Amino acid sequence: MKAKTHLSISQISLVIFTTLFVLCSTFATAQNLSKGKVKSDELKNQEMIAKITRYEVKKEFQEKFQKAVSNYVLESLQNDSNIMSEGYFEQDNQAVIWLFERWTNQKELDKFKSNSKSKAVIALEKSALVKPAKVIFVTDLEPISKQEWRRASKAEDKQLTIMLFVDAKAGTEENFKEVYHTAMPQFRSEPGVVTYQLSQLNEDKTQFVTFEKFRSNEAFQYHLNFPPIQPVIDYLNTSIKKQPFQDGIHNLIEFAPLIRE
Repeated sequence: MKAKTHLSISQISLVIFTTLFVLCSTFATAQNLSKGKVKSDELKNQEMIAKITRYEVKKEFQEKFQKAVSNYVLESLQNDSNIMSEGYFEQDNQAVIWLFERWTNQKELDKFKSNSKSKAVIALEKSALVKPAKVIFVTDLEPISKQEWRRASKAEDKQLTIMLFVDAKAGTEENFKEVYHTAMPQFRSEPGVVTYQLSQLNEDKTQFVTFEKFRSNEAFQYHLNFPPIQPVIDYLNTSIKKQPFQDGIHNLIEFAPLIRE
């Protein structure tokens, strides 16, 4: 026959204290995890958003659509949360329009969608486009400041803007980034360079895009013969999925905001 166990008051108090301590610790941990998620969401909303949109516009709507995009660009540049906003059409095909944007975070970009100029573009898309707009989100490598993004060409310049899409062979993308990491400060210090940015596509880490703005074609030719560019050219000639790399080049003509110093 088992003997009855009698707990003292001090032992009972210890059990109660331990139970309460465990419950409080569990509650505190749950709160911290919740706060951590909130903080993570907040950080996500604070990350800079870089967005490229490609529109292919029907011929009869080209002038009207360019005007709507131009209004969008000018309006967005007045917003404190906008870092840069520029509109271009392709030199060889005016039906293709590119809109480049950078915002301080996704929340501010979403908020701007309720603006009348944004709604005007969205409404026009339904009838003006050959096919739905293609949106590309990118992450800037070696990012530049808002002030640097808004640096303008001079009034006497004959600005040349080049965009190059690079589809790297899997496993070589880190090498490409390293090559650019070394060359970028030298590219940006060229007297004829206004803006030079390399970005990586969010949806595919083997894909990159450069945005290069020069004061003239002469400045661009100087860049092509600038010694630090050779490792980049060597990479492009050997480590992309489809040759020649020149097929990924787009010559762009700015139509908004067309600000000059």
